[in-house]
Amino acid sequence: MLDRRKIGHEFDPTTAVVERGRLRFFAKAIGETDPIYTEQKVAQKLGYRDIPAPPTFLMALDMEGTDFPPLIKLLGMDLSRIMHGSQEYEYFGDICAGDTIIVTSKIVDMFDKKNGALEFVVCENSYTNQIGVLIGKARQTLVYRNSQE
Repeated sequence: MLDRRKIGHEFDPTTAVVERGRLRFFAKAIGETDPIYTEQKVAQKLGYRDIPAPPTFLMALDMEGTDFPPLIKLLGMDLSRIMHGSQEYEYFGDICAGDTIIVTSKIVDMFDKKNGALEFVVCENSYTNQIGVLIGKARQTLVYRNSQE
């Protein structure tokens, strides 16, 4: 069983600089063809400071830490038994090329189902820009399959 005493644990924040090239690459990778995500002049014409980040780009920012992923190390999880259960995003502002985003993450809940055969870990991430404005939150649930030996 995973250590439920870790509920409330806050990980060290990470910082990421959002670069145009990275946004263009991400847009291409997800099949986004709207020029707002690749052309600075188009984005600015539509009122953005620079190229905006596509909606799911927050997940890419979660990968910035030096110890990927810290949750797995903290809980001593076997990577081969983890499944992605769900992901939700809430936006309060735009992320654009040139922004510096600080990501903070904490474990907000842990529970099990099927008499402990499956454990669920719920994490919440907050994204704050370089001027201290909270621009988004993400909530993800990982499913951990306990071995049936």
